Amino acid sequence: MKAIIVREFGAADVMKLEEISTPKPNEDQVLVRIKAAGVNPVDTYIRSGVYTQKPSLPYTPGKDGAGIVEKTGANVQRFKSGDRVLSADAGSGTYAEFAVFDERQLIKLPDNVSFEEGAGVFVPYATAYRALFQKAQGKKGETLLVHGASGGVGIAAIQWAKNAGLTVIGTAGSEDGKKLVKEQGADFVVEHGSDKSYLDEILEITNGKGVEIILEMLANVNLQKDFDVLANFGRVSIIGNRGSLEFNPRAIMSKDASVFGLSLFNAPDAEMQEIYAAVFDGLQAGFLTPVVGKTFPLEKAVEAHRAVIEEKAFGKIVLTI
Repeated sequence: MKAIIVREFGAADVMKLEEISTPKPNEDQVLVRIKAAGVNPVDTYIRSGVYTQKPSLPYTPGKDGAGIVEKTGANVQRFKSGDRVLSADAGSGTYAEFAVFDERQLIKLPDNVSFEEGAGVFVPYATAYRALFQKAQGKKGETLLVHGASGGVGIAAIQWAKNAGLTVIGTAGSEDGKKLVKEQGADFVVEHGSDKSYLDEILEITNGKGVEIILEMLANVNLQKDFDVLANFGRVSIIGNRGSLEFNPRAIMSKDASVFGLSLFNAPDAEMQEIYAAVFDGLQAGFLTPVVGKTFPLEKAVEAHRAVIEEKAFGKIVLTI
């Protein structure tokens, strides 16, 4: 089979398309023919070697994927050949024609969701759910700021929040991004930037009170400024970060605020099972609707990794296989 292989950590071009043996599932595993694989910023952090958790080399990247069950081990109970599934963990890596997963690493893919959409589900939707509900304890009637709302996690956060009855303010960095955020159901959309005018807009929207919750996609740029628009006793969940910053902790103290960091796959088993169930229910009910922004063939994985970091976020980037 064809697969992307990383034999050393580094820039995007360390990824190579190779011909390797198709993995064989053991008695507790499922072999999936991958139809599409999602590309996430975290994939690039892992590949570069800067992420806290490093896989053993060589490895095949990819945590998100969707496809068809090809074969199951003797002890597998929940899936059979021909089932449509999406991945809830990396398994043997989704940037490949086939991947093996433990049974518990898969979720059934409802018939109303395409493989490309399914490949854009787990990491962004699970991350947004964990940040909004398990960390920040978001609830009906509160106001949420999604700081960087036009990417995969941002779109997921909007959909989760609107279904739960929160008011959503989304930011984006382009006219196309702002349009997408509005289409996904955000109540208000502002254009973030280096000046403070967008912060004034947010305060005006909230009548000077500020927002109860912020989901932050680029903490090294925005975190200090976030406290200008956070309400007293507000909560900030940090989802993304690409460097260090100078930060005054008094900003947290003066608002009596809480700041949460998260890494999705640190979630305890009970919380992960809660996420699995919520994702399936949301997809089946139709209020979770992944947006595919751009697709690349598997052999263009290098270009896909560059795009997910360098281009303005606009939906999910997917590899088709």
